[in-house]
Amino acid sequence: MKKKINSNSLLLLITVVLFIVMYAAGCIVYASKGFTHLQTFLNILINNAGLICVASGMTCVMLTGGIDISVGSLVAMDCMILAVGIEQWGWSSPALMLLVLAIGLVFGLVQGFCIAYLDIQPFIVTMAGMFFARGMTAVICRNQVSIVSDKIFTTLSSLKIELPFGGYENKKGIMQMPYLRVTVIVALIVVVLVYLMLKYTKFGRSIYAIGGNQQSATLMGLNVKKTKLKAYVLSSFLTSIGGICYCLNTMAGTTQQAQGLEMSAISSAVIGGTLLTGGVGNVFGSLVGVLINGTISSLVKTNGKLISSWSNIITAILLCFFIILQSVFAKIKDSKK
Repeated sequence: MKKKINSNSLLLLITVVLFIVMYAAGCIVYASKGFTHLQTFLNILINNAGLICVASGMTCVMLTGGIDISVGSLVAMDCMILAVGIEQWGWSSPALMLLVLAIGLVFGLVQGFCIAYLDIQPFIVTMAGMFFARGMTAVICRNQVSIVSDKIFTTLSSLKIELPFGGYENKKGIMQMPYLRVTVIVALIVVVLVYLMLKYTKFGRSIYAIGGNQQSATLMGLNVKKTKLKAYVLSSFLTSIGGICYCLNTMAGTTQQAQGLEMSAISSAVIGGTLLTGGVGNVFGSLVGVLINGTISSLVKTNGKLISSWSNIITAILLCFFIILQSVFAKIKDSKK
């Protein structure tokens, strides 16, 4: 147990140090372009609030040794339901948000049942879920639908929570105070609650135990099937929360929305120290993983001369590095048994 904790802590430490070094380098190189402003960092959180929620759920699933590649399509379907529901069906946004959360629960329940009780491979089940959700997004509406008529939704989207520190004067001499969006508050609350759940509840400890060694967990009397089912339900529920946050940022629903989001969530979790084989990981590490991905994109955009594809290339390099690092830790652990 002690070696597992040390490995977990070391992976998290490497992730945090990498983020600090990367962000500090950006502040040094692009200081003249405003990278040192607090708002630049807050914009990374704002732009990735939905991904933070999705990555938190993905972490729980990966800790059991599973995977969920349906999350991006589920987010797209959530956004389309919200957009079409408000603009064409005439529903209120609170009712639609409850509907989206309920769909997330049912979606996770179906996928979790197939994986846990029917013993079907997670990749196959969630791939079917991915095709279903993406297809349903197009069935609901094939065109882009922008949200403009609901006052509650537009107010939540445009609401700025100003901070009393970190302000700066722009070129016109006007003081600009840094701000957060509601979506960031929601995302950070999700991270804290998931962290507390994983660390202090029986369900959280069961997730780690099953990911560490499923056979041992069964011998310990843990209900492996029920725990796996709950993990996938939780993942889809948090993905639907992320879908609402994503929609609040984009204020639209499209069939092409959130493409590749599942890969961003998986890479953030892996870069954050979550083992692909399960049993080791930390939701705060996944948060830092999202920040690393966001920082890479921000650096590429701030440079102005690099194409956006460089973000994917750098992320791929980091992903390979952390997978190799995890493999090295696993071999060291096995050699000491």
